[in-house]
Amino acid sequence: MKISPFFHDLRSAYQAEIDDLTQDSEGKDVLRKRLAQKRSEIGFLVKMMELAPEMVAVVFHQGFRFTRAAPLEQSLAVGQDHLPPWESLSTCVTLEPWAAALAKTVLAEPGGDRFMVIAAGLEYLQQARFAGSAVGGEADAEGDEDDADDREHDDDYDALSADDVVEPHDSRSREEASANWLADVGFERKD
Repeated sequence: MKISPFFHDLRSAYQAEIDDLTQDSEGKDVLRKRLAQKRSEIGFLVKMMELAPEMVAVVFHQGFRFTRAAPLEQSLAVGQDHLPPWESLSTCVTLEPWAAALAKTVLAEPGGDRFMVIAAGLEYLQQARFAGSAVGGEADAEGDEDDADDREHDDDYDALSADDVVEPHDSRSREEASANWLADVGFERKD
C-alpha cells in the first residue's frame, strides 16, 4: 500500500494522540473514558478539523468498519488536495451507529466531507497496523513490501537508548530521575 506524505505524517500524529489518550499519569487505561469525553465535545472539536485533524479524528476511533480496502487505499495514496468525496467511500466504509451520529455533526461543517475521508484513512491505517495486513484481505506481496518500507522510514519513537534502560530493581532511581526531570522543566518537587 502506498501512502502519501500527507497521510504518512498524520498517521504518526494520530497514533501519538491515541497513545496520549490511552493511559493516565498512574498508568491506568482510560482510553474509553477520554474518548467518551472527546465525543461529547464534538461541537467544539469540529473547529479544529482543518488545523489538527488527528486530534479530532480520534473521536471516530473504532467507529469505522471497512469492507473493501482498494478504494480507501487509493485515497491514502493521494495528497490532501486530491481526496475523493466522502460519499465515494460508502461502498467500502460503514460507520458504527454512534459514529454515524458524530458524522452528521462533522458533515454539516465546511470541510466536513474532506475530514471524514481523513478520519477514515487514519483509522484504516491504525487498524491495518494491528491486523498486520490490509483490511478485507486484499493485501498482496507488493503491499507488504511497501508497508515494510514505511515502517523502516517511520520515526522510531518507541526505541530506547542505553540511558533509558532501567533495571527492575532501579525503580527508585527511575522515580528520582523523573522527579529531577520534572523539576528541571519547572514543576515543583513532590517530596
